[in-house]
Amino acid sequence: MDGAQALAGLWQLAGLPEEALGCADLAGGDPVYPSSFAVATAAQSTIAAAALAACELGHLRGTPRQRVAVDAVHAAAECLGWFSLDGREPQLWDKFSGLYRAHDGWVRVHANFRHHREGALRLLGLPPETAERQAAEQALARWDAFDFEQAAAEAGLVATALRSFAQWDATPQGQAVAAQPLFTLTRIGEAPPRALPPLGPAQRPLEGLRVLDFTRILAGPVGGRALAAYGADVMLVNAPHLPNIEAIADTSRGKRSVLLDLRAPEDRAAMDRLLADTHVMVQGYRPGGLAGLGYGAEQAAAQRPGIVYVSLSAYGTQGPWKDRRGFDSLVQTAMGFNQAEAEAAGDAQRPRPLPMQILDEASGYLIALGAAAALRRQQLEGGSWHVQLSLAQTGHWIRHLGRVAGGFAVAPPSLEPFLETRPSGFGLLCALRHSARLSRTAAAWVRPSEPPGRSPACW
Repeated sequence: MDGAQALAGLWQLAGLPEEALGCADLAGGDPVYPSSFAVATAAQSTIAAAALAACELGHLRGTPRQRVAVDAVHAAAECLGWFSLDGREPQLWDKFSGLYRAHDGWVRVHANFRHHREGALRLLGLPPETAERQAAEQALARWDAFDFEQAAAEAGLVATALRSFAQWDATPQGQAVAAQPLFTLTRIGEAPPRALPPLGPAQRPLEGLRVLDFTRILAGPVGGRALAAYGADVMLVNAPHLPNIEAIADTSRGKRSVLLDLRAPEDRAAMDRLLADTHVMVQGYRPGGLAGLGYGAEQAAAQRPGIVYVSLSAYGTQGPWKDRRGFDSLVQTAMGFNQAEAEAAGDAQRPRPLPMQILDEASGYLIALGAAAALRRQQLEGGSWHVQLSLAQTGHWIRHLGRVAGGFAVAPPSLEPFLETRPSGFGLLCALRHSARLSRTAAAWVRPSEPPGRSPACW
């Protein structure tokens, strides 16, 4: 499947008008980075879908349609998520994160957050303060892979056993994911169409729209960053007691950044004021997390009728893993990608990750697509809308884009043509320009990224 075919499928699933597809110009294709999977097609088609959907909402608001061009090489490069600060490339992986040999297979552990790292080390019987990677490897080698996966899940930790595609397909969760569409747009409440601010022909297609971004780890922040590129006023909301990763310097380009503790009455009051004037709310916390604080999808729709609420999870809304935490690298391992890449590369005994966190990146652009498509539905039909997607559903879709013959023979392209350097609240940020080129109103991040709490919690 090439980029145009993949885009057409996404467009149809989102319920958007077929005639707008004629405004998309997609150049190039796989392979771009060494892989047996169509990662460039996944990047190109989801980025094009997000940008074109934003433009289609702009068209509904009274502006002419515009062309959207996405080059496969640039799109794939953007999805690497590469950046530097003051000339330094941050170390994005904790030394305890990664693949471990178990007694009967492999396990991937995600330890980038301190509480996950310490929990995994305690599960292995190691002191978190003094343990070294070699000791963790020796301890995990005494476990059966699936036993450790289950014990970690029961402890609220993040680790998965390596599976083949066939093994994943045989699991109840694999079957549940396969039975779901890539994403869903569901009407969850009654409301009249909510008038959007007027839009001039020189304005970006999402200008005047307000987005609350309750996300932290890659996929959600990428989605909010895309909406900001197309003109939305995006407010990243962090909790003061929760950690972040250094990629926030890259993924919060174009956004305000505030701190709110929704357990505190004064911050809940600020949240209620924000919500009253919000068009889209995106959240990527563990299933039920925000609902427990009073800000789940139905609760938000009751408080602000006509809202579009986007929920991202690791493994979807169905199946025994629906409440499990997860990250891109873990979902790749659990679903069979690491084993399939190893086999395609000719070394089946060495699990191999995809060349980028494409489940995260593609899911981020699907968030932007779903938000724009649901906003369009709200304008035409009224109602409040809930967009739901997951990393595992995105993975299932990528798997079925098809395999790339000879994909490992390609040399990675230079990033240099796609980089831009600008000041940020974290230092001098060098990162990838956005790969979607709009013919009339160029995508742009007007606000530099800023640390959490830099902006006040008001529109």
